[in-house]
Amino acid sequence: MRKFGLIGFPLTHSFSKKYFTSKFEKEGILDCQYDLYEIPDISLFPKILSENTELEGINVTIPYKEKVIPFLDEMDPACQKIGAVNCIQIKEGKLKGYNTDYIGFRQSLEGFLGSSKPKALVLGTGGASKAVVQALSDMGISLLMVSRNSSEKPGWINYRDLESNPTILESHQLIINTTPVGTFPKTEEMPEINPNYITGMHKVYDLVYNPEKTFLMRSLEARGALVKNGLEMLQLQAEAAWKIWN
Repeated sequence: MRKFGLIGFPLTHSFSKKYFTSKFEKEGILDCQYDLYEIPDISLFPKILSENTELEGINVTIPYKEKVIPFLDEMDPACQKIGAVNCIQIKEGKLKGYNTDYIGFRQSLEGFLGSSKPKALVLGTGGASKAVVQALSDMGISLLMVSRNSSEKPGWINYRDLESNPTILESHQLIINTTPVGTFPKTEEMPEINPNYITGMHKVYDLVYNPEKTFLMRSLEARGALVKNGLEMLQLQAEAAWKIWN
């Protein structure tokens, strides 16, 4: 039996397991299974590998997209540039890291934006933001990172800056949420974006897909913004992972 799986913490609502289990059933792939490996600390990763020697591929989710890197033997050059890993190929005992979030996000965003290239605000600076930032840069879209805490780095601001300087939101008409804020079960939470500054010119891409329409999406859509969740991105990145593993 060929084994694949997902590491992360917590893994209460995993898209990947549902997606691959249903893919295997639909396509009549009988020799594969996909399991969840919920680990409270990345130091337990080698134990997962040693106890599951049939593993050929692993997806990586929050909070381990950066923390898993020291355990790898090799990284795809594009993935190295991004600095975060969400897909690992295991071949002859060697672990190679990839980033299929980049592929999924970029393809999905290109469809959402069409030919327009609005300035972007990227909410969150964690592992999930890294593929997003690389994709935006490669698409020639200028961006600002919005962090909860500091605005110490060049190109980083915080939510207080957004509130005190409304022109930032007015001039950045693409808002991308890479934080887990608003995910089930805390569905009535959203990043601190003031809806009063949002217009019909704004587009909102929320990487969260559960719930289907987050509080952020609902609040900004009510002001006229066009919104999209992260489900298509997840489907595209899962298919990209499947190609890598095969």
